[in-house]
Amino acid sequence: MGTKGITTVLHPVADLAAAKAVYTALLGAEPSTDSEYYVGYDVGGQHIGLVPGGAEKGPVAYWAVDDIEGKLAEVSEAGGTIKDAPRDVGGGRRVATFTDVDGNVLGVLQDG
Repeated sequence: MGTKGITTVLHPVADLAAAKAVYTALLGAEPSTDSEYYVGYDVGGQHIGLVPGGAEKGPVAYWAVDDIEGKLAEVSEAGGTIKDAPRDVGGGRRVATFTDVDGNVLGVLQDG
């Protein structure tokens, strides 16, 4: 089952407003999504998101896939562990996370 590549990277942040200022300066663009619970940028063919109060210690890269359940089954069979089951995050997009054998958190997303 193919993977289309990394299309989204989410960064957990403690202070969304402070992080937004830094990422806006870094990326040289205003956010395409700007709310109290999520700030997102579309730059260079990728989506960079800021997630407040995130539990992760670093950014989580999300690979685009055609079949999220199928891909999760493949990574589970290969030794990965499902962390967050697929869920709808709006606009027909579904996301899920899993850990690799070293505990690194990875994500997959499927657009509907």
